[in-house]
Amino acid sequence: MSDTLVGRVIAAYGRHLLVRDAAGGELRARPFGRALNVVCGDEVRCRIDARHEELHVIEVLPRRSALWRATLRGGAEPVVANLTHLLVVLAPLPAPDLFVVDRYLAAASAGGITATLIVNKSELGIDAGLSAELAVYTAAGYPSLPCSAATGAGVAALPAMLGAGSIAALVGQSGVGKSSLVQRLVPEAQIAIGELVREEEGRHTTTAARLFELPGGAALIDSPGVRDFAPAVEALDVGSLGFVEVARLAGGCRFNDCIHMREPGCAVRAAAESGALHARRYESYRRLRRLREELTAARGPGRAR
Repeated sequence: MSDTLVGRVIAAYGRHLLVRDAAGGELRARPFGRALNVVCGDEVRCRIDARHEELHVIEVLPRRSALWRATLRGGAEPVVANLTHLLVVLAPLPAPDLFVVDRYLAAASAGGITATLIVNKSELGIDAGLSAELAVYTAAGYPSLPCSAATGAGVAALPAMLGAGSIAALVGQSGVGKSSLVQRLVPEAQIAIGELVREEEGRHTTTAARLFELPGGAALIDSPGVRDFAPAVEALDVGSLGFVEVARLAGGCRFNDCIHMREPGCAVRAAAESGALHARRYESYRRLRRLREELTAARGPGRAR
């Protein structure tokens, strides 16, 4: 064990990693020890084990940002790291689960990450219902970009929107076309993780992600599709849970510790009842509030925030 290097994790599949070093070389690696949680986008310090011809990740350098999700026991685990942008992909088909979209946006807000909605499969047409929901997001401060991986329409605007030095992650439901967008943007990219996947064959894992360089100097992480997503409890703002409209309205509540569910004099609830706050977004907030309570209980006494 003779040498160390610093690099970036550009692919993670279970405990199998690809690390890009300063010279641009891509090296296969594993975390050293079970306690080390390494994700795509992490900057890491590695030790070269010449004797066994292995690269061991021995340290995750401080993260500038991360997307955190909740575990079944109410803990927190990172999904991807060092992001500047979260690109939440949805499409006319499969029918978008906007409650999942809201939870990704809440997690982005909690992590200080800029979020944008990417509406793929625009060639299928965007109906009036989805258009109305997109207008609600725009009013809240979340822009949307319609595009089509199938035809290429609008795809070129994505790297231009990110800018040089940005690191973005594509997230969203299974089937919305995240990997197809990557193939449009980086035609030479191999979406499958190749040898890493073959080594993990037969093992159930949801931790596959791959980073690709884009024209113009940005980078894009393709992450696996999901059926559901829960932001980490400890990462969320206690009062607004990352819902920007709730945060804006909360100053008008009678009580400073209002959680906007049943409290008297709640400005958020009053806005939902009057229509000033979109009813579905408020219901989404309520669902996340209940989920937060369940996850906090799962963490056990002494760990609630």
